[in-house]
Amino acid sequence: MSWDEEDATFKVVVNHEEQYAIWPESMDLPRGWRAAGKAGKKQECLAYIKEHWTDMRPLSLREHLERARS
Repeated sequence: MSWDEEDATFKVVVNHEEQYAIWPESMDLPRGWRAAGKAGKKQECLAYIKEHWTDMRPLSLREHLERARS
C-alpha cells in the first residue's frame, strides 16, 4: 500500500490535541491516535478532515488562550 494510491482505503484519525490525519485502514492505529469515525478513499477522508478540522491550533494552545482571556 502506498500513501499516494487514490484507491486505497484510509481512516481518519485524531489525537489528544484534536489534530487530524489519515491512516491506512489495514494498519493498527499509531499510539496516541483514535479513529474519528470516517473511513473511505483518500479524497473522501481528506474532505472530512477539511470539514471538521476548522481550527488548526492544538487543543492545549486554544485552552491556554482561553484561560488567558478570563
